[in-house]
Amino acid sequence: MSQPTVLWFRHDLRLRDNRALVAAVADAGPIIPVYVLDDDTPDNWRLGAASRWWLQHSLASLARDLEALGSRLILKRGNSCDVIAALAQEVDASAVHASRAYQPWAGRAEAELKTRLETSGIAFRRFAGTLLFEPEAVTTKAGGPFKVYSPFWRASGAIADVGKPAPRPRSMPAPARWPKSDRLAEWQLLPKHPDWAGGLRDTWTPGEASAEARLQEFLADGLADYTEQRNRPDRPATSRLSPHLAFGEISPATMWHAAQGFGHAHASARKGLETFSKEIVWREFSYHLLAHWPTLPEKNFRAEFDTFPWLDAPAHLSAWQRGQTGYPIVDAGMRELWHTGYMHNRVRMITASFLIKDLMIPWQTGAAWFWDTLVDADLASNSASWQWVAGSGADAAPYFRVFNPSLQGAKFDPAGAYVRRWVPELAELPDDILHTPWEAPEMVLRAAGVTLGDTYPRPIVDHAEARTRALAAFKGLRG
Repeated sequence: MSQPTVLWFRHDLRLRDNRALVAAVADAGPIIPVYVLDDDTPDNWRLGAASRWWLQHSLASLARDLEALGSRLILKRGNSCDVIAALAQEVDASAVHASRAYQPWAGRAEAELKTRLETSGIAFRRFAGTLLFEPEAVTTKAGGPFKVYSPFWRASGAIADVGKPAPRPRSMPAPARWPKSDRLAEWQLLPKHPDWAGGLRDTWTPGEASAEARLQEFLADGLADYTEQRNRPDRPATSRLSPHLAFGEISPATMWHAAQGFGHAHASARKGLETFSKEIVWREFSYHLLAHWPTLPEKNFRAEFDTFPWLDAPAHLSAWQRGQTGYPIVDAGMRELWHTGYMHNRVRMITASFLIKDLMIPWQTGAAWFWDTLVDADLASNSASWQWVAGSGADAAPYFRVFNPSLQGAKFDPAGAYVRRWVPELAELPDDILHTPWEAPEMVLRAAGVTLGDTYPRPIVDHAEARTRALAAFKGLRG
C-alpha cells in the first residue's frame, strides 16, 4: 500500500469544497484525517468558551460524516506543529495537506512545519479555501494592500470569477493501521459546573449538513428582503451562517455561488443579493487587513489612538457584560449574547459603541469578551469590526459617530419585540417608553411592575454627558 497523506483539518470542518481533501483523494493513497486542539500556539487567542462548545459538536458531526465514507477522524492535542510533524513521521506519510489559516501565529506555525516536514522528506501542501480570494491577490494599482473597503470591493470583483465548489468525495481510502486518537470527551470542551450552554443547545445545530440547510433556508426566506430587514433584531432576517462559516462547515465559495444562482434566478432577490455579497466581501477585507497588519487584534490600526485616555471602570464593564446598563437595547444584546452565543449585527455595533464611547472602555476589552462568548468568534472579523466602531481601524467609522442607544432601539426595534424577549422585566412597558424607561412616569412604571434601581437598573451613565466626554477626549487626541 502506498504511503498515506495526513489531512490536517483546521478552520475547514467540512467535506464539500475542501481543496486539501480533494487533492488528497486525487493522490489515490490512504488518507488520515486529523484535528489538533492547539491551546499553545495561539497564546491569548486560544478558542473561547462558546467556540469550544461549538467545536465539540462540529467535530462530532465531522467524525460521523467521515465514518460514512469509511474513514475516521483522529484527534490530537498539543502544539500543532509538534503534533502534525510527529504524526506524519509515525505513519510514514508522504505528505501533509492543510487549508491555509491567516492568524499571525498560524502562518508562523505553517512555515515551521513545512521546514520540519521537508527535512524528513515529507511534503507540506497548503491549500486555499477559507476565503474567496487570497489576501495577496487583491492589490491597489500601486501593488499594495487596501485600507478602504469600497475600492477593495470593486477590485475584488475584477480579479476573477470565484471557483465553483468541489463536491464531497464518495469514499476515502483508509490506512492499514490507524494511529491512536484522543477521545473527544477527554478534551472537556463542554461546560459542566455550571452548565451555561442550554441556550446554545436550543439555538444551534453545528455541522456541515446544518450549515447547508441553513443556507438554503436563508436564500428562500430571507435574501429578497435582506437589504431592508437585516438591521432589524426583532425579525429573523439575517443568514445566521457566521458560526458555520467561522468553523469552515461551509465555504464562502459555496455561499457565494448559491446566493448568486438564487439571486439571478429570482429578480426580487437581486437587491438583497448585492447587499449579502458585499457582506461576504467585508469578511474578505477583514482577512486582508489581518494578513497585512497582523497586530490588528491588539493594536490600534491608527497610531494616534495609542494615547487615547481610556478609563479603567470595572463596575461599568461588569454591568455591560451582564446586560445591566439601564439601556434596554444594550442589555438585550448582551443577554442574547450570553444565552445564545450570538448577537444581531446591528446590536453588536450598538453595544460596542456604548462600551467604547459611553463608557470609554478600550475596544480590546470588548473584543476579548466577544471572543470568549461568541460561537462565531473570528479573529479577523472581530478585530476589524471593533476597530471600525472605535474609529481606530482601517476605513473606520469616525469617532464622533456615537450611537444613541435609545434612538437606535426605537428605530430598529420599534415595537420592542427584541427588548421584550431579552429584558422581560420591561415587557409590560408601552412601546413609546420601552427604550427610555427612566423617562416613564412613576404610575406607568408601577403599572408595568418596574421599579428602577430594583427590578431594572437606572442608566449607569447619562448618554448625553458621556457623549460630550468622549468627544472632548477625541478632540484632545487630535490636538
